[in-house]
Amino acid sequence: QVQLQESGPGLVKPSQTLSLTCTVSGGSITTDNYYWSWIRQPPGKGLEWIGHISYSGSTYYRSFFKSRTSISRDTSKNQFTLQLSSVTPEDTAVYFCASRVGGPTIATRMTPRRLDFGSWGQGTQVTVSS
Repeated sequence: QVQLQESGPGLVKPSQTLSLTCTVSGGSITTDNYYWSWIRQPPGKGLEWIGHISYSGSTYYRSFFKSRTSISRDTSKNQFTLQLSSVTPEDTAVYFCASRVGGPTIATRMTPRRLDFGSWGQGTQVTVSS
């Protein structure tokens, strides 16, 4: 089973760009039909799916985040990265990377659940504050 680990700064100032990296071990991010997602959980709220990058490098973002989100990958390092621009305090959350076989369904994209993904990182707290 693949293992995922998030890394990045825990504090970001408003209007700046949040950048997080997910390092994958135990499997390749180019393995056929694997999808690599970023998901977050704001304090007191449920999980929010942000977007994914596929095994082939294609990306898909939830419309709410699309205008200020970019997910990319470095296959040589077996990593994928989230960039969320123009952050506000409302972007304060625990950010997770997760993987699954097959693209997430519409239901999963709208209301993700832990069981919808085969592997999760432990999560990293990101606070947006000046």
